[in-house]
Amino acid sequence: MNVKQRLILLSFLQFFIWGSWLISTGGYLFSMGFSGLEIGKVFSTLGIASLFMPALMGIVADRWVNAEKLLGICHLFGAGCLLWASTIKDPGMMFIAMLLNSMAYMPTISMNNSVSYRVLDQKNYDIIKTFPPIRVWGTIGFICAMWMVDLTGFAKTQAQFYVAATASIIMGLYSFTIPACVPPGQTKKGTWLSSLGLDAFVLFRQPRMAIFFLFSMLLGAALQITNTFGDSFLRDFGLNNDFKDSFVVKHPLLMLSLSQISETLFILTIPFFLKKFGIKKVMLMSILAWVFRFGLFSLGDPGGGVFFLFLSMIVYGMAFDFFNISGSLFVEKETPTSMRASAQGLFMMVTNGFGAVIGGIGSGWVVDYFTKNGVKDWSMIWIVFAGYALVLAVFFPLLFKYRHFPEEEADQISYRH
Repeated sequence: MNVKQRLILLSFLQFFIWGSWLISTGGYLFSMGFSGLEIGKVFSTLGIASLFMPALMGIVADRWVNAEKLLGICHLFGAGCLLWASTIKDPGMMFIAMLLNSMAYMPTISMNNSVSYRVLDQKNYDIIKTFPPIRVWGTIGFICAMWMVDLTGFAKTQAQFYVAATASIIMGLYSFTIPACVPPGQTKKGTWLSSLGLDAFVLFRQPRMAIFFLFSMLLGAALQITNTFGDSFLRDFGLNNDFKDSFVVKHPLLMLSLSQISETLFILTIPFFLKKFGIKKVMLMSILAWVFRFGLFSLGDPGGGVFFLFLSMIVYGMAFDFFNISGSLFVEKETPTSMRASAQGLFMMVTNGFGAVIGGIGSGWVVDYFTKNGVKDWSMIWIVFAGYALVLAVFFPLLFKYRHFPEEEADQISYRH
């Protein structure tokens, strides 16, 4: 296989692991007798781990250990945690197992990006043009995993962890075969900040980057909302006799997978949109797409409103990709070589760490507020979330200062400080 094909497989396995359990574990834990609060605590491990592990592992990859080797070590450790989780019936122990798994897995998302960027850079590829078609296979892997656990019936059993652990072992071993990504920090001397591996935090001294990370955190909260409540929202239509036998209620994972299918299409448009409009307009498009994502959910149902559900799945691709993938590319472009892995870890920390915690706690409060006698007013819940995204859309273009130079970006990846 050539370099691009090898990175495609790396991306596919990375997200196949996550798709095997992320969306379906909630239903499995409900069947095990876990309460909603206990399940919420299990999912909070993603945000807790993301607060420090991506940045920490990014520092290690920038300073001491080859990124591809660190990637493999993390996935092998994560496989062990997943196998342990498959045997657990106690909520407290499940929290510990999934926290350890999250500490191993969450940093690998940004680390996988860094490995791909470095390998492509070594081979003199245009990263902005070449990476999105590679990354799209990660989304395909996520979709394949969702469909597999749904159609096999693994979604509500511990077998989903077996699938994830097996893929994680394969990913871990395969990572060791990727071209070497030597820590750039080993080849140069730096300040005391560099020696501690805290390089990326100096980016907050730049107002533009500080604003970028702030809105990345707030958009990360929006992403957590759909991860947490999308499945429950669709399943709750089963309480209505008119909808209980619908495809949407019987196969919510397949329905939600349309969001990931949409991702595969929008990822491929990122090079065009970034070079044509720049990161500021692309991020604004993402925020507005979140407004539509939530607003369409408020109008949808499995009957006459199914069109709104389908449309919401479609706009999700723009909402996620134009923020998550474009943001990662922007961080890569705006940071010096010596701190790129650290910067990617920092991006991961603010989005999937602080953002996930804010999104989980905030959205949980909203859902509880609009729940009366055990019945959730999903229409009002989604309207509130849409209003949140709309506020971000108003303030982002006013606060984020960025001048776009399409000719310059078409020729090279530049560093504008």
